[in-house]
Amino acid sequence: MARFKKLAMISSLSVIALAALLSTGCTKTEAKQPAPQALPVKVQTIDLAPVPRADEYVATVKSRRSASIQPQVDGTLTRILVKSGDHVRAGQVLMTIDPLKQQATVEQQRSTEAQKKAIFEYNKTEVERQRGLYEGGVTSKQNYDYAVQEFENSKADWDSAKAARITQERQLAYYNLTAPFNGVVGDIPTHIGDYVSPQTLATTVDENADLEAYIYIPTERASEIRMGLPVQIVTSSGDLIEKTRIDFVSPQVDNALQGVLVKAPIHAPRDKFRNSQLVKARVVWSTSPAPTVPVLAVTRIGGQPFVYVASSAGNGTVAKQRAVTLGDTIGNDYAVSDGLKAGDQVIVSGIQFLVDGAPVRPIS
Repeated sequence: MARFKKLAMISSLSVIALAALLSTGCTKTEAKQPAPQALPVKVQTIDLAPVPRADEYVATVKSRRSASIQPQVDGTLTRILVKSGDHVRAGQVLMTIDPLKQQATVEQQRSTEAQKKAIFEYNKTEVERQRGLYEGGVTSKQNYDYAVQEFENSKADWDSAKAARITQERQLAYYNLTAPFNGVVGDIPTHIGDYVSPQTLATTVDENADLEAYIYIPTERASEIRMGLPVQIVTSSGDLIEKTRIDFVSPQVDNALQGVLVKAPIHAPRDKFRNSQLVKARVVWSTSPAPTVPVLAVTRIGGQPFVYVASSAGNGTVAKQRAVTLGDTIGNDYAVSDGLKAGDQVIVSGIQFLVDGAPVRPIS
């Protein structure tokens, strides 16, 4: 019995010693866990940059050297001398309307003019003859005056006939449709044999020069419209094509669109634009300094944009998550309307590895 008690005591002491040893080992293991390593990150100091306050509108490019070719007379189209896409010179004949009826009118007017001229020549001779007879005392003053009157009347008739003939000849020129300037022929919806009138669109001629952007600005912005406002012509993806300025403001509101028409000249190379092309026009109302942040520094959680700001904490630096309100993109940056101020150190690399409060080591 005594021996059994002695063995039990030894076992108890062994268990206590083992427990003490395990406890000591755990304490040493926990003490050896290293502190989290600071993640090296690149930072960028926030500066204020000029940020425009602008609105985008759909604008139409129009050429001041663009003409719709419409006849000035009625008739049947007998010749089409060009095709769509042809380059033509100023004065070149594009189409011909049947001129036979007008040519007959011109010939008739020429005959009338010749008749009037013959009467004039006769009366001119007669007035000279009557003058001689009157001065010789053979005829009366009344006969001489009558001859002078007939001469004056025939002269007026002849002048009138000449003017009518010139008018009809000029009218004959309208039967040839010509190019008003050098340019390119557009669509030709008419065909040989069609009956055309001054309301018929025969074709168009465009030089694709002296281009303007036609922009309709909503009436609620009318008070802010002024001459010289900057306008940026941009692509559908927002890339800048050209900077220009408003040089015309309509004094009236378009009744159908309820907008105010403004125009801005376009000086970009001709191959970038075509007449009647739709483009985006960004009207810049004002420019003011505001913080900007690189696009790559922004992350989104549930649709809310955030950035990480390097902030001092004790003896180190940590990444603090900060919600921001973004404006328009300016190149590779976002304009920030709320959440950042000048001088903040925004982390621009390794943000996918960061959490709020993670230690970081800023590098240049």
